[in-house]
Amino acid sequence: MTTTRIATGIEGGILMATLAGSRHTARSDDGFFLTMAFVMAGVIVLGFGSFLARGLSTFHRPLLVHAHAIVFMGWVGIYVLQNWFATRGPIALHRRLGWLALGWLALMMYFGTSVTVMNVRAGTVPFIFQPLHFLVFDPMSLIGCAALIGAGIRLRAHTGWHRRLNYCGMALLVGPGVGRILPMPLLIPWAYQAAFATLFIFPLIGMFADWRRDGRIHPAWWWGLGGMIATEVVTDLIAFTPIGLALYQAVTAGTPGAAIAPLAFPPFPAG
Repeated sequence: MTTTRIATGIEGGILMATLAGSRHTARSDDGFFLTMAFVMAGVIVLGFGSFLARGLSTFHRPLLVHAHAIVFMGWVGIYVLQNWFATRGPIALHRRLGWLALGWLALMMYFGTSVTVMNVRAGTVPFIFQPLHFLVFDPMSLIGCAALIGAGIRLRAHTGWHRRLNYCGMALLVGPGVGRILPMPLLIPWAYQAAFATLFIFPLIGMFADWRRDGRIHPAWWWGLGGMIATEVVTDLIAFTPIGLALYQAVTAGTPGAAIAPLAFPPFPAG
């Protein structure tokens, strides 16, 4: 699924909405999107912060991991600022920061994928995940996010669509925070699926807010949910087929990760 295909399909649906209704929605949902930007950022900070507080994370990690963390938290800050500027102004800063956000997404994809590959090759995938599944779902979450946000940026003239597609893209990136809050070891072998399913709470909240405020659900939510579901479907089609096995073998060749069963859960850490 590409950004162009998502946006082209959505543009046909937009023609069915009235301009007056779009303007009303854009004005009336300002508070919702700003509040939820802080909520999503809060979930991420809480998740990572709780791991630090419990000693489950450490600053003694390779430089690549620190770079990834800085870029990831930088994106969280950009998302909050974008919602602040869009609702509180100045709108000119929102537009300028939007172009920076595109470049930042590219950095996110590079560093996120690099850290994933590093862990898979080193055989240090968290024990709650299957190594091959981990290799695929981390980059695919970033690709799904980029596709939805890219479609949202393309449809920036239609504020209702723009906000909701960006929101659903951001929801895909809340997964690492959610995964650090849920009791993931107790959810094996469905830990990843449980964390991913939890992410649907965010668009469902948005749909309920629309229905309560306007008496209808904006069609952008269905596209956003569809994009999120498509991300998971493609992930499984790659990870649990011969394509995924070939990918894992190519990535781990000549590394400690090659000796680890791709779809077996690593053993629980000692102690």
